[in-house]
Amino acid sequence: MLGVGGVPVPRIGVVATDERWARPYVAALEPYGVEVFLILPEERRSPEELLAHVDALLLTGGPDIHPSFYGKEPDPTAGLEVLRARDEVELPLARLAIERDYPVLGICRGMQAINVVMGGTLLQDIPGHRAERRDGRWESVYHRIFLSPGSKLAKALGSGGIVRVNSRHHQGLREPQKAPVLVASAYALEDGLIEGLEHPGRTWVVGVQCHPERAKEVPPAFQNLFRELVAHARARCKAGG
Repeated sequence: MLGVGGVPVPRIGVVATDERWARPYVAALEPYGVEVFLILPEERRSPEELLAHVDALLLTGGPDIHPSFYGKEPDPTAGLEVLRARDEVELPLARLAIERDYPVLGICRGMQAINVVMGGTLLQDIPGHRAERRDGRWESVYHRIFLSPGSKLAKALGSGGIVRVNSRHHQGLREPQKAPVLVASAYALEDGLIEGLEHPGRTWVVGVQCHPERAKEVPPAFQNLFRELVAHARARCKAGG
């Protein structure tokens, strides 16, 4: 797509559970002059057709991935909330996008989806990371993470080291669950849970477990993740895909 003066406008495919839940992610992309292409669970086009419409993917937070997609039985004690219709759209799409070296940013469930489609598994329930209900509202909890210096994540944020981030999930992964092809780029200091993933063999495939779209709850540098996604999408758009 061409914008003012014939400058290419990248189109970001935003995979979400519904339009309402997509809004904060779309808002996070708006400052960068992109077109958003919303991809919802009722989507019936093939992954190939969907990728033909976008220059990058943003995999948003949402319900749990059904364990059958990583070869496990559901744990009846884990309190799973799944939406298989989203799994069936998102996971094949994410796999194909990574295979074809599209820029991909995964947030919370989105990071977990990157791990699953690359051959990893998930811990179906973990303590200490789930949002807490206070005064009738779900509120984020917070913890410190270590960002690996030299990683693509640290480069996007401007530095490595220790930062405080939000947390709203009850699933995740540690090293035994990580897909072998992926590299962990951030860890929770308290329990070693992986908080960042990236694909060293692709131009820009990055996942974070925190929620940077909730801008007031994370360091300002985390907004750079959206900027970096758009920059790589724009480069792909200029190159003609």
